[in-house]
Amino acid sequence: MTDSNKRPRVVVGVCGGVAAYKAAELVRALQQRGCEVRVAMTRAAEEFVRPLTFSSLTGRRVLTSLWNDNQADSEIEHIAEAQWADVVVIAPATAHFLAKMAHGLADDFLSTMLMATTAPVVVAPAMNVNMWNHPATRANVATLRERGVRFVDPDAGYLACGMVGSGRLAEVSAIADAVMEATRPSATLDLAGETVLVTAGGTREALDPVRFLGNRSSGKMGYAIAEEARGRGAEVILVSAPTALTPPAGCAFVPVTTAEEMRAAVMEHLARATVVIGAAAVADFRAASVSDAKLRREGGRTLRLEPTEDILRSASEARRTGTLVIAFAAEMDLDIERARAKMRAKGADAVVLNDVSREGLGFDSDRNAGVFVTADAAVDLPEGTKQEMADRILEEVAGLRRSQPLVPA
Repeated sequence: MTDSNKRPRVVVGVCGGVAAYKAAELVRALQQRGCEVRVAMTRAAEEFVRPLTFSSLTGRRVLTSLWNDNQADSEIEHIAEAQWADVVVIAPATAHFLAKMAHGLADDFLSTMLMATTAPVVVAPAMNVNMWNHPATRANVATLRERGVRFVDPDAGYLACGMVGSGRLAEVSAIADAVMEATRPSATLDLAGETVLVTAGGTREALDPVRFLGNRSSGKMGYAIAEEARGRGAEVILVSAPTALTPPAGCAFVPVTTAEEMRAAVMEHLARATVVIGAAAVADFRAASVSDAKLRREGGRTLRLEPTEDILRSASEARRTGTLVIAFAAEMDLDIERARAKMRAKGADAVVLNDVSREGLGFDSDRNAGVFVTADAAVDLPEGTKQEMADRILEEVAGLRRSQPLVPA
């Protein structure tokens, strides 16, 4: 997003297929990414999911008909929606609807709105494998691609009809990623040419074969940064401790578990990186010895801990000249000078200070707030979704890059 105060406006078009229920998940995923969402449905889609589902999620009337019953409303609704949208996504898109799009048919609200919009259009098809592979469908898809329609091709797998093959709706996260990419004008590709190494998630330090020391990190902030950096044109390497999240599309994904595994992965990829962002919640301590057998309850237990290595300090010491290092600090207050002391100790260029004492923010939440702290400035990162905060953090990173050009290797 070029204007962090403007939420991307997305119309989700839903066609009549078994995968229509996944459109509700897409609406929620887009909202979590900071989008304002409206929904338009074909008549066939209403046979699979009721409009009430989407109106409950969006807080707005679902658009289903060209004929507006509200006679007092003089606006031509399909034109108004076409002009309102920053991007239109059709998910699921049936073979029938692809044919209508390719041949310029406009006989319902959704198809008429598409004819009237100049916004980018993203299409996520879902259908039987033979329908997807039919020459007519392939020709229609080719025609639409030539016109600039962006496709999120269906996945292969077990289909509702019982057959196996391509035709299953792509993962909701992949569709949402394509929508966010479409909302971004090319002028905001301010990280093109950069290689951004992001750490995410909470590391786990084994105590025995079944137990570990861990923390409450969900990984959402790091994953949002990786996705946003990819959208800004960067090559992204995501080094992630265990999470329940799907890695963003287009990122090199390196799964790890322990702090030592994360350190090794960061050091392995450091030579390629031009920006390192340490959003992971890395364990400060690990067990001095790990039991080969499950520790028993009886008799109690005393654990001896030893410190883990500081990953970002190691990266700061080994980086090539010009590589930016951004640390994160989860604190119980917003003490700027303490954050600067942590930044200096790690050799970082900036630190993102989070107050994790605030209810509903930080760990486990979809929202966050903080301060982007450098040696001579402290920029407020107001409360918003983690996707919005990722956008603001990378605005500051891009600003640092402009003031500290990368030295060629």
